[in-house]
Formats: sequence, structure tokens, C-alpha cells
Amino acid sequence: MERSVRLSPLEKEQQLSYFETEVMNVLNWLATFSPDEEGGITRLLYTEGWLKTQQALQLKMDSCGLVTEFDNVGNLFGRLLGEDENAPSIITGSHIDTVIQGGKYDGAYGIAAGLLALEYLQRRYGKPKRTLEIVSLCEEEGSRFPMAYWGSGSIVGKRNFEQIVHLQDSQEVFFADAMQRCGFGEGIGRESRRDDIAAFIEVHIEQGAVLEQDGFSIGVVETIAGQRRMKFEVIGESNHAGTTPMPMRRDALEGVSMMILKLRQEALRIGAPLVATVGRLQVLPNVPNVVPGKVIFTVDARHADGQALDRFCQWVMKEFATLAAERQLEIEGTEWFREEPVPMNERLKQHMDDVCGQMGISSKRMISGAGHDAQMFEHICPTAMLFVPSRRGISHSPEEYTRPRELAVGVLVLTELLYRLGYEGEEL
Repeated sequence: MERSVRLSPLEKEQQLSYFETEVMNVLNWLATFSPDEEGGITRLLYTEGWLKTQQALQLKMDSCGLVTEFDNVGNLFGRLLGEDENAPSIITGSHIDTVIQGGKYDGAYGIAAGLLALEYLQRRYGKPKRTLEIVSLCEEEGSRFPMAYWGSGSIVGKRNFEQIVHLQDSQEVFFADAMQRCGFGEGIGRESRRDDIAAFIEVHIEQGAVLEQDGFSIGVVETIAGQRRMKFEVIGESNHAGTTPMPMRRDALEGVSMMILKLRQEALRIGAPLVATVGRLQVLPNVPNVVPGKVIFTVDARHADGQALDRFCQWVMKEFATLAAERQLEIEGTEWFREEPVPMNERLKQHMDDVCGQMGISSKRMISGAGHDAQMFEHICPTAMLFVPSRRGISHSPEEYTRPRELAVGVLVLTELLYRLGYEGEEL
């Protein structure tokens, strides 16, 4: 059997046209589950809409000739069995859950792309040498319960049932109870932890505007950026806004305003890929005629280099302390969240570069500032991430949009990569 996927220009165009139509069919179909009143998608973990979506996806995978199975946390797998069923699998996919009032591309596109790639490969080439799988991960966002990466983290052993015992959602529903109502839980179904994965590939919309702005069709992710989140409490003195002379004020908000300005200036001076954000600001007493006596705020800093990120955060702590002391303000800063940068597998990145080059598809290496399930899989297997452009970089919003042709290009690249790994048996 001829197993080369080197396409002529006509064949490439025909395949792109097919993927362009089919990927929108799948995405529009998925969007019919859990729509919200604001025009977006709200599909939270272990809700009725979430369960119906996973069950419908299982039927669709079955119709494509895949062998389907849920694990005990609700991750759904569809397997295209290989000639050597004992060989570790190549897995692609993404998460099915959304943020509140999210869009129809985040997460869902990676599932649609994987489904179309496996369906096409099976129809054209038959059985692969090694098993190819698509996974619809049960959760990534952390939108219902205070736990992100529950699906992928359970697969790689970074999440477990002990961690969710006391977790509740905003309606005081316990995590374990919601899971069991959907038919999943500890001791129910196949164990989620796996040690038989040869590689994981995630296809995703960029969630940024770099590809659109620079005119590239594919982003090959070099590294998923590390994150540091800090909380600061600045205390001054509340006083009358009309009777307290300016030189005598211990204005906590004025001090924090200078800290925010300095944070931005230093981040700009250092340059990409560093980003720093003040995302939450609480001012007390927060009334028009009182000098603010207390401000609580957060800083989110991200960089692809862990040491550079730590140096920046150390500068932040020292600079903020200096600015507070100059104003006779008290300050307390703590780091409450830390994730290290996660480089993607170099061999897989080279494969993606090569696929794009051979097909005449423009691509660039780039950093992912957002976290993704791929960073979890990298703990146990070679992992890669592929981005397609996102209009104006909008994500986590009903305004999220990527053109069908751009989505199709991502499916085409994924299909070729899965062919190399599954049918040609490329080593990693």
C-alpha cells in the first residue's frame, strides 16, 4: 500500500477544502451543547451539558471506527488500533470544558482536529503500525472547582482523588459528588493514570495575536511559559480627603499606582517573552472622600526562562519595598502560585517544522504565555503543541474566532505528523 502523504498542489487543496468544511461542522455541532444566554459556551466540569457532550463525542468516535473508553475521571479516549497493540500510543486531543461564557474554539478545536485526522488516516491508509488515539480531556480550565488540569493531571499522576476531597463549587457541591453523579469516580472504570503513551500532540488556537499580526499560518510552540503569581498588601493611613495636606498623606493607592507603573516600565525594558500583569485591585475603604488606607493587589508574571522569571520577581519584591518605604507605607508580599516553564520536545518540533516546510506552510517558533494540558503530558512523554491564528487574539469569549481555512491548515499539519509517527514509525 502506498503510504506517502506527499501531496500534489491539487491534492493539498482538496484535502484542505475537506478539512475546512468538516472542522466547522464538528465545531458547530459541539457548540450546540451547553450554549449560554450571552451567545457563548458554558460547559463546566461534571454538569449535565458536559456529560451530554462527552457521550455524544463517544458516539461520534464509535461511528468513525475508533475503539472508545472512558477512564475513571471522565476522560474519553478513541483508539485507532495499530498493528502492534502493545506499543505505546501516540495521543492527540484537548479539553472539552470551557470557561464561563467561553468561545467554541478553545479546547474543542484540538478535539475536532484529532477526530478528523484519525478519521482521514484510517480511511486512506488503514491500520497504523502503532496505535493512534484522540482524547477529549474532561477538564483543564478550573472554572467550576478550584482545580485546573484535572483531566491531564490525572493521566500523568499529578492529580489524584485525595486532592479533591474537600473541594466545592460556588453552589457548595462537592467535587466527588458531582463526579459520581456523572458516573465517574474512584474505583469506577479504568484507572486514569497511564504509562503507555509514546507522545502527546495538542492543537490549539493561539489565544494571542502574534500569528495573525506576523502573517504566519502555524505556530510551533517552543516552551509553555512559567508563571509566578504574587499577592501584595499595602497599608497606609485612611484620612479625610479634604483636610489632609498632600505632604502629610500616607496614601496606599498612590504608592500602589507607582508600583504598577514601575512594574510595566521594567517589563518593557526587559522585553519579550516576559509579561507582567496587575489583575486584581482591592482598595479600602474605597469611598470618594477618604484617602485610601489599604490596597490589596496581585501580580502575574510569566517568562519562558525560569531563572529570568525569578530574577524579575525578586526585583519586584525589592522595588515595591523601596517604593513603600519612601512613602512610609507598610507592605507584605507573598508568592502564592508557581509553575516552571515547560519546553516542548525538540524532535517533535523539528518534525512540525519539516512538515510545514515540505507543504509550503508558513510557520514560526513561539512561546505559549497561556497554560495548556501539554505541559502536564510533558512530565511523562515527548510532547508538542501547534497553534493556529486567532482573530485579534481574543479567547475565553464568545468573540473567539479563527477562519475555517486556518483551522484546516492546522488539521493538515497534525494529520501529516500523526502519519509519520503512527504509520512510518518515526522515532522520538
